Amino acid sequence: MGACCTTHIKYQGRHHAEDDLAKKEGKGHQQDLTTPGHNGAIVRLQGSSSFISMYTRKGKKGINQDAMTVWENFMGEKKSFFCGVFDGHGPLGHKVSRHVRDTLPFKLSSIIKTSQPNGCTENDAAASAGQSYGKNDSNGVNKDRFSSWEARLIRAFKESDEELNSGLSFNSYNSGSTAVTIVKQDEHLIISNLGDSRAILCTRGNKNRLIPIQLTVDLKPRLPDEAERIEKCGGRVFAMDEEPHVLRVWAPDQDSPGLAMTRAFGDFCLKDYGLSSIPEVSYRRLTNNDEFVVLATDGVWDVLTNKEVITIVASVKKQSAAAKVLVYYAVQAWKSRYPGSQVDDCAVICLFLKEQPLVSKSFYDQDHDHDYDMSKCGGSQLDFADSNICRDKKAEEGETVINCDFTMDKSIEQRD
Repeated sequence: MGACCTTHIKYQGRHHAEDDLAKKEGKGHQQDLTTPGHNGAIVRLQGSSSFISMYTRKGKKGINQDAMTVWENFMGEKKSFFCGVFDGHGPLGHKVSRHVRDTLPFKLSSIIKTSQPNGCTENDAAASAGQSYGKNDSNGVNKDRFSSWEARLIRAFKESDEELNSGLSFNSYNSGSTAVTIVKQDEHLIISNLGDSRAILCTRGNKNRLIPIQLTVDLKPRLPDEAERIEKCGGRVFAMDEEPHVLRVWAPDQDSPGLAMTRAFGDFCLKDYGLSSIPEVSYRRLTNNDEFVVLATDGVWDVLTNKEVITIVASVKKQSAAAKVLVYYAVQAWKSRYPGSQVDDCAVICLFLKEQPLVSKSFYDQDHDHDYDMSKCGGSQLDFADSNICRDKKAEEGETVINCDFTMDKSIEQRD
C-alpha cells in the first residue's frame, strides 16, 4: 500500500519469552545464530554483526512465513555479503521461504565456485588475468561483471524453484515465496528480485541530505508488462470486489489462488499461466555517498514509505538495533492505520556500508531558513531536510522525537 506518515506513532515496547527457534524468529529477543557455510562463509539467520542488523517478527496471521539470511564472507572473500529476505504465502509458505533461504545462497555459491578457474575468487581471477572485467558504461555499470552475475543468479533461482517441485517432504503447488537478495562485493552491488519484497539504498544527496533510492520494482499485476505475460499464458488478472485496488493473479478456470505478485518461488498451480521464477537482476556501483541498504518484506513496505524507512534506520544510534526498531515502527503503523486488519509478518535486514557512525552534527546544520531547537526534538540523529519540524512538540519521558510523525522509545534499542 504505502502511505505517508501522518500520525504520531509511539511504542513503549514489551519483553517476550524465548522459546524454540521458530518463536525466536517470530517475535521477541533474537540471539545471534551463525553456522559455517559453503566455501568459508558465515551463515547468519538472526542477530547482528559489524555491518549487519536483522530482525523478524510474527504478525497476527499465524506462523511467521517470513525468512531471512546473511552469508558473511560470501565465497570466502572478506567483507563480501549475500543477504536475502523471503516472504512465504499459502498453507505451507513458511516451509517454502525457509527452504529457499537455505538453498538459494548455497546454489549460487556452488555455481560461482564451479565456474571459476582453480577455485579462485572472481577478484583473484581478474587480477591474475591482468584485467578487471572491462570498462564501465556511463552509468558506472560494468557490463561484463553484471552479465556474469545475472546468468549465475538466474540459474540459482531456477534450480531452487525446480527443487521445490522435485519430491520434497512438503507440497509447493499452492504455496510459494518471494525473494529479494543482494550480493555486495567491494563496491559492486548485485540485486535480485522475485515478487513484492523490496530493497532500497540510503545515499547522500545535495547538501548532505539522506535520500532513498529504490533498488527493486515491486513485481505486481498492476505492472502492464507483468499482467500482459500472465494473460498471454492463459492466467487472469483482476481485483476482488472487497479489494478493488489490489490486482491479483488467478488460474484460468477457478478463482484461486489470487496472488498479489507475478513472480515467486513455488506456486506451481500458476507456473503454466505466466507466474515466473526468473528474477529481475540489476547492478549498482557503490560510492562513498552510500550509507546502507535495507531489505524487507511487504509487511514493512505496506505501511512505511522509503523515506520513512531510511529516516528510522538513520536515527538509530546503535546500528545493531536498526532492524528491530524498524520492525517495531512497522507494527505500530499497522495498528494505527489499519486497526481492523491483521498485522503482517515483518522481516528486515540492514547492511551498513561503513563502520563509522552514520550521522553527525552536520546533519543538523543544513541550509535551512529555520533555527531548529534540537533539544525540543530530543536530539535524535537524522536528516531533517524533508521533515516539518514542530518546535513546540516535546517528547514524553523516556522517548525521543525523531520527527513530527514519529516518536522513538529509547528502550527498544537497548533491549538485546
